[in-house]
Amino acid sequence: MEYFTIFFRSVLFYVLIATVYRVMGKREIGELSIMDFIVSIFIAEIAAISIENYKKSILVSLIPISVLVALQIGASVISLKNGKIRNAIDGMPSVIINRGRVNFEEMLKQRYNLDDLLTQLRDKEIKSIEEVDYAILETSGRLSVFKKQDDKKHTYPLPVIIDGEEQEDVLYQIGKNKVWLLEVLRKEGKSLENVFYAFYRDKRLFIIEKDKLTK
Repeated sequence: MEYFTIFFRSVLFYVLIATVYRVMGKREIGELSIMDFIVSIFIAEIAAISIENYKKSILVSLIPISVLVALQIGASVISLKNGKIRNAIDGMPSVIINRGRVNFEEMLKQRYNLDDLLTQLRDKEIKSIEEVDYAILETSGRLSVFKKQDDKKHTYPLPVIIDGEEQEDVLYQIGKNKVWLLEVLRKEGKSLENVFYAFYRDKRLFIIEKDKLTK
């Protein structure tokens, strides 16, 4: 009977955890945010404890798992509607290499050392930092890299506005400020709050409004 209980709980939690991840809309493991990763560890630990302590009621495990899932879904909904909360929960991408120059200040801030950078570059079959024009450390810890030969004119689209929030670090990189941004929007007859996404490329600002997405 004990072995059957352990087997039953193992199968149950396998199905339950698979369902939970489907409900939470999880991505690949390498793309999980810090909060996603924390919830994943908690759920796995609770499931393991429940299987080991098979004599205790299964509700002891189901209740905290349900609470964690509810909190994570709630946080996801709130962060989807509020850029500042999203940045506080998930963090923001960091520019590690900008126009071929390594941003050591940002590396120190993110506690990201040179060995980490070189390792991830080698994973992308890049032999030297000199080959890189632009590298971004994503919130998942993955490094996005643009090689110099990929775009000799250096015309990568840089996100200036995301969901109504100006990206101050990007404005700084392109030598602009919020005053310039608001003036460009004013001339276009658009407001910052109504912009879903805007990127800067070839000395131009390309804008996608929220209203156009719903049409």
